[in-house]
Amino acid sequence: MTTRHAVRARGLRKRYGDVTAVDGLDLDIRQGEVFGILGPNGAGKSTTVEILQGHRRRDGGELSVLGQDPGHADRAWQARVGIVWQDESAPAELTVGETVRHFARYYPRPRDPEEVIALVGLEAKAASRTKALSGGQRRRLDVALGVIGGPELLLLDEPTTGFDPVARRQFWELIRSLADEGTTIILTTHYLDEAEALADRLAVIADGRIAAQGEPGTLGGRAQARATVHWAEADGTARSEETDTPTRTVTALAQRFDGEIPELRIARPTLEDIYLRLIGERDPR
Repeated sequence: MTTRHAVRARGLRKRYGDVTAVDGLDLDIRQGEVFGILGPNGAGKSTTVEILQGHRRRDGGELSVLGQDPGHADRAWQARVGIVWQDESAPAELTVGETVRHFARYYPRPRDPEEVIALVGLEAKAASRTKALSGGQRRRLDVALGVIGGPELLLLDEPTTGFDPVARRQFWELIRSLADEGTTIILTTHYLDEAEALADRLAVIADGRIAAQGEPGTLGGRAQARATVHWAEADGTARSEETDTPTRTVTALAQRFDGEIPELRIARPTLEDIYLRLIGERDPR
């Protein structure tokens, strides 16, 4: 991973009438990283992605994506950015192979269609029509269309919504393989386990602003948060204690119980705990 920036945003703003969707947002996304954007519905995630891609014009702020302003970028720049929207984009009547080869013609230096079909795991479905694919397979085809141009930056907007657990895990492996190739990936998602599994860094957006950003393990002070030690007394009563020194607490309990501590469990705040606290601070509803 390099320290050069694929995205730099300062004071990004977007309004729809009286509603402020993006309110002074700052972002630094390094080339080659997977960057996750979290937030409740209406927080400004999708609008931010649309601005980064050049699909939506901002109302204020400075923005550089792959060294250019998306609001004034040319077709050569557009070929360097891939995007996978929530809505499917593949024609229903074409086969997988026909669809990928067709979209490849839009780019000056596309990847090999057969290679891309293999990359997304659809080799066995290359001759199948899009309408005959499962939901997970159609989503893989959408990713194929997003990467056929060989993008340096790939934007994924809620890519696994509606997936079953098996399809989601398979999709994660696909995203990891793209990241291993050096593609910068920006991912919006409601699934916190997905964000924690895939992202190098995360930003939580609430009310159009960044509530916190950092690595999943340190986001919002998570690494410094107090631990909770859980155990059961001899009569079965459940007990717990918050502490900055869980090892000391466990040592004292072990001496009191003369060895094994019944139902011992040590927990620190999960990413979900931190996320809910962060959006609660910004939006008490």
